[in-house]
Amino acid sequence: MRIVASGFLSRAEPGTNRANLTFPMALSLSDGTLIATLRAGPEKDTASDRIEIYRSADDGATWTGPDTPFVSPAVEGKGGSLKICYLTELAPGRLIAAAMWIDRTTYPGLPLFNADTEGCLPMAILLADSHDNGVSWSGWRHVPMPAEIGPPSLTSPLLKLADGRLAMSIETNKPYLDRSKWQQRAVYFHSSDQGQTWSAPVTVAEDPTGRIFNWDLRAAVGPDGRIASFAWTYDSQTSTYLDIHRRVSTDGGLSWTPPEAIGVSDQAARPAIRRDGSVVLAWVDRFGTQSIRARYAPAIDAPFSPDSEVVIYTHGAGEAASADTGDMLASMDLWSFGLPFAEVLPGGDVLVFYYAGEPKALDIRWARLTV
Repeated sequence: MRIVASGFLSRAEPGTNRANLTFPMALSLSDGTLIATLRAGPEKDTASDRIEIYRSADDGATWTGPDTPFVSPAVEGKGGSLKICYLTELAPGRLIAAAMWIDRTTYPGLPLFNADTEGCLPMAILLADSHDNGVSWSGWRHVPMPAEIGPPSLTSPLLKLADGRLAMSIETNKPYLDRSKWQQRAVYFHSSDQGQTWSAPVTVAEDPTGRIFNWDLRAAVGPDGRIASFAWTYDSQTSTYLDIHRRVSTDGGLSWTPPEAIGVSDQAARPAIRRDGSVVLAWVDRFGTQSIRARYAPAIDAPFSPDSEVVIYTHGAGEAASADTGDMLASMDLWSFGLPFAEVLPGGDVLVFYYAGEPKALDIRWARLTV
């Protein structure tokens, strides 16, 4: 595997509401074009965050945009901002957007994550529909969550399953002032009516002792219908990152293989699963080499060969992880690269998107990989 091209989806504009660009994603549409979203704001977490849309007709070499069709609504009477927006193609021309909304009213001016309690601001998951490839959108609709979920984190685009159902990957969190032990878990919700209603949650990853956290499950569906999910795995007792763990489901996320360490640690990208079933997985190594890398596996459940590894981005000298989970998570606002997201192009190459730069100017960049 090698890098054959690289560039920028969008450049930061320091000192403006576009100084920090993060949370990139892209979707290859049935008509051969690409549509991408990112989150823009003056800093990494602000009440003025907004979602931008970009398009490419040449496999990501050049982009048009930004368009800003999404307005953050009030949810249950509270004002807030959109943090993440993932797109899924339901049929040619028909898209569904899934967004994570942050309540900026209940605790005004406070950061998303409370390092003291390990709780999060109130959050909500919102959905919208488009029937013209994302040119225009319906209003947002709120997805109700059971109280046990707490503030919900959206960790992947909605998955279109082989039987036509949708699956939504959600991570549980604690309320902002909750000082109880964090019993973190990741769950799936399923919809049989294209996102109008959703099932009860099904647990995907959980440590009953509460010691091991399975964060940011990044997932995709293979050509044979199997789902591969990759967890950012953290030991809260030793404050260390474990290997990324892979889980595979053959029944749409109702049951999963035991978690399997893949040989590299830190935060996984959304995997790119190619038409032949092979997988390109990028990941962030913040505390070792301070780089973004990628490896190749010939099948959804096959090993990722170290010989296939490519370095997509190198930032600088390594940084030690904090010995405190809350402090470590709060420091994410200071990290100046990460959140890779991979998408397969029609010809089989893979685009990996990520943010990088310096705290006052974070760009969205891309690298094109060929296998």
